[in-house]
Amino acid sequence: MKIEKILIYDFGSQYTQLIARKVRELNVYCEIVPPDYFGNFENVIGIILSGSPYSIYEKDAPDVNKEIFNLGIPILGICYGLQIIAKHFNGEVAPSEKREYGKTKLEIITKSLLFDNLEKEFFVWMSHGDKLTKLPNGFKAIARSENSEFCAIENKHIFGVQFHPEVHHTQYGKEILKNFLYKICNAKGDWNLSEFISEKIKEIREIVGKENVILALSGGVDSTVLGKLLEIALGKNLYLVFVDTGLLKDYESEKLKKIFNRNLFILNEKEVFLSALKGIIDPEEKRKIIGRKFIEVFRKFIKDNNLKIKFLAQGTLYPDVIESKQVVGPSDKIKTHHNVGGLPEDLEFELIEPFKFLFKDEVRKIGKLLNLPDEVIYKHPFPGPGYAVRIIGEVNEEKLKIIKKADIIVEEEVKKFNLYNKLWQAFAVLLDVKSVGVMGDRRTYEYVIAIRIVESEDGMTADWSKVPYELLEKISNRITNEVKGVNRVVYDITSKPPATIEWE
Repeated sequence: MKIEKILIYDFGSQYTQLIARKVRELNVYCEIVPPDYFGNFENVIGIILSGSPYSIYEKDAPDVNKEIFNLGIPILGICYGLQIIAKHFNGEVAPSEKREYGKTKLEIITKSLLFDNLEKEFFVWMSHGDKLTKLPNGFKAIARSENSEFCAIENKHIFGVQFHPEVHHTQYGKEILKNFLYKICNAKGDWNLSEFISEKIKEIREIVGKENVILALSGGVDSTVLGKLLEIALGKNLYLVFVDTGLLKDYESEKLKKIFNRNLFILNEKEVFLSALKGIIDPEEKRKIIGRKFIEVFRKFIKDNNLKIKFLAQGTLYPDVIESKQVVGPSDKIKTHHNVGGLPEDLEFELIEPFKFLFKDEVRKIGKLLNLPDEVIYKHPFPGPGYAVRIIGEVNEEKLKIIKKADIIVEEEVKKFNLYNKLWQAFAVLLDVKSVGVMGDRRTYEYVIAIRIVESEDGMTADWSKVPYELLEKISNRITNEVKGVNRVVYDITSKPPATIEWE
């Protein structure tokens, strides 16, 4: 079965991944592609052009291959995507005297399938400093705002809107996207995760054949769900390896033993990883060292057990790929993710990444369909490099003892307040600074723990959580009383962006 799909051209917008999520929530599969993509359009039923921090008249502004407009595939341009359409059809875009950011009233002025069954006026979310000043050839205006007479345009199968229908603040935003998908692109809505599981099992079996696959289990949601999927697909040809790096939560191996009862190998490599990280303070270098060491450990395991392994499986997710700049438009690499950026170039395995185009919530749903326990499915994300990137600066035994104790306290207290499953992540970070304190009438000079608690849908953006003061007080009191070497606790109130969720 070939799944229909939408291609989302990414021009660097902060909302591109949100478009993808909304499309999938409407049961249509989609993929994000770079601006210059002109590849396989089989089963592509629609194209969405994203927003961008650029203006179309800027030097080096990203553009598309003009031939996409001749494919006959329905196209929706959003914000900068509207400017792209204007450029290729001889419209004109200019800086607006009055910029539009935030809530704006939209008035529908011409009947259009894009706005079918919507109110004539409603509020939309704007984020732009430019506007369309001349209609592109062959287009008509279908909606306007106070500041823009061409706020939405249409020409047969090509549509453009100046606002962002993908954001929560746009009234009828979901309905607009649904109209585009189902009334303009004629989507069947055949994207569902049960079908995905069946298709992936079939695909994995076809790719792997009788070869062996090795998967590094971390105890996290992604690798555990993937492990269960691969176990069903491959049986005895799968080797599940949990590498105890000393950088992970201490209870992970015991939990994995309860889930997997065949071909699970637990390797104690704490000394290897801590030795390799000695003296290293740069977070990117830490990530790369850990990635290289994983492969070295795998190679040794394979050699010692005289195994023939052709494939390495990883639970890489779409946000990992995007932040590492593996599949994006003109945006910066934020950080190298362990799954996608820490591996050596001379990797002799072929990679299998079945979840590469999925978001975390989709993987959780797959876990549910595979009957994994809720304790696994709703577990908070944990970085591949583990506590190495939650310890700012050099990693050593003393710091690991501190961060692990502090992190357990955060997890325990959040669960006591019944907030764990409502939050995206809650964890401790050990800072590379010390501060003066007083304990038992004595001066202390000890480490600072930062608490990071955020709410998010997919990890691409996140807000710091306004948890009760009582919870923060309990966490602070327990850490300063129970964790030797810490005399101060602070709370991180920065959202993503501008910060990332993890500190390193």
